[in-house]
Amino acid sequence: MVRIPLRSRRVTNPEGRMSVLDHLRELRRRLIVMFLIIGAGAILGWVLYDHIIDILKEPYCSIDYHHRLGALNQSKDQCKLLFRAPLDGFVLRLKVSFIGGAVLTAPLWLYQIWGFVTPGLRRNERRWTVAFVISSTLLFAAGMALAYVTLSKSLQVLVGSAGSGVQAALDVTQYISFVILMLVIFGASFELPLLIVMLNIVRVLPYKLLKRGQRLGIFAIFVFAAMATPSTDPFTMLGMALPMCLLFEGSVLWAFLWDRRRDRKKAAAKADELPDDVASEIDPLPERIEAASESSQWTDLP
Repeated sequence: MVRIPLRSRRVTNPEGRMSVLDHLRELRRRLIVMFLIIGAGAILGWVLYDHIIDILKEPYCSIDYHHRLGALNQSKDQCKLLFRAPLDGFVLRLKVSFIGGAVLTAPLWLYQIWGFVTPGLRRNERRWTVAFVISSTLLFAAGMALAYVTLSKSLQVLVGSAGSGVQAALDVTQYISFVILMLVIFGASFELPLLIVMLNIVRVLPYKLLKRGQRLGIFAIFVFAAMATPSTDPFTMLGMALPMCLLFEGSVLWAFLWDRRRDRKKAAAKADELPDDVASEIDPLPERIEAASESSQWTDLP
């Protein structure tokens, strides 16, 4: 009796099917890893706090000199924010460190999210892992950069709307919360084309459906921009809505090209297959087998 080694008995799972409990364990493991990654990033953000706060403070410092001074008795070259409660400074440092760490380590914890989603995808769809991580990071960074550029304009409009008889003495906790909210909302909104592309790849959102809802999608983008921007000024709303519309149109174009490529592959594969009612072409007369040479003749086995 021949014994089969234990390794050959092991059943593989190429489709990545898991039970509900296995999914929950995997989700718990991924979340723990994500929290550890963000925690390590928060430590780095704590170390780089002074540099981060200078970057976040710059939009306020770009406001006109006559609108941002007064209560602090600062000179024209100074730009400082104030806090009133004793714990505000410590809480501010924790908040900035945590969010800065999450942004700095975004590629690592985004990879954990994709690693949790991957087992539910087909094998040819799993190759998009690196592209997902890189594109999501770049899109989020582009959204934050655009928000940072528009912040100075929106603050100038908001602070200047109070008139020339008042001056701004912003509380640092409220100001930093406002700036961070703007950066996060802009960065998250720029993930829209990536979401559309990934849903199109897994055949959930085909181009035909996107084409029918294209006008409704653009209208929904403007409504979202009007509701999501915390400054509520038209400049910031247009600064978010117009790039989102361009990204949306680009993702629709990508879905059109991808679906056309997929249809061509299906048509080519279907052309190679014969229908069931068509007989295959078989040569009824086999080719003549030439006699082997004397040196390669078959010999009788004993």
